[in-house]
Amino acid sequence: MKSYVIFDLDGTLLNTIDDLATATNYAMKKLGFPVHGMWVYPNMVGNGVRKLIERALPDDARSEKNINDALAAFKEYYDEHCCDATQPYPGIPELLEDFTARGINLAVTSNKYEEAVTKIIAHYFPTANFRAILGNIDGMPRKPDPSIVFKALTMCPTPKAEVLYVGDSGVDMETARRACVESCGVTWGFRPIDELRAAYADHIVSTPDQIRTLAEK
Repeated sequence: MKSYVIFDLDGTLLNTIDDLATATNYAMKKLGFPVHGMWVYPNMVGNGVRKLIERALPDDARSEKNINDALAAFKEYYDEHCCDATQPYPGIPELLEDFTARGINLAVTSNKYEEAVTKIIAHYFPTANFRAILGNIDGMPRKPDPSIVFKALTMCPTPKAEVLYVGDSGVDMETARRACVESCGVTWGFRPIDELRAAYADHIVSTPDQIRTLAEK
């Protein structure tokens, strides 16, 4: 039985891709660079907003100044519009409600900057039993470095055998492996199933109900 389920955010709990893409295109347009089609963005996200901005910039324009300026423009827009088009994946609110009712502790660990993570979780899941709501902060390495998972464990001390880490990408599966906790890859997110397999996911699920089943083992 799992007593602590740690979730990735984007592509796992919430479909955030439209808001991420719109904010990035806003930043590109503001700085005078080409924008991208929405279909490009699932392959650009997953390593934090700074890396997203770097990938969105033209190859010959990835200077530190351009990245910083574009990142500032992204946050200017995203801080106000991060909940415009974002929606929970079907079955996720019910899963979190069920876990909360059963006393299972929850956490979210994201490569997105922490202010946005906190705002988004409060907006979409205000009553869920989140013991840790963590995003990237200055000085903390990004996933797949496991530091953010270790921080979540210090906030809710739990034997690793009772922890399940859920995400949609190879980065998430590698994070779980480095943290020595059981991993679960979801197929409804931004990354293909082949990436989850290549990253040695312990489990791969296609519905939130299957996460519930895993947590009961």
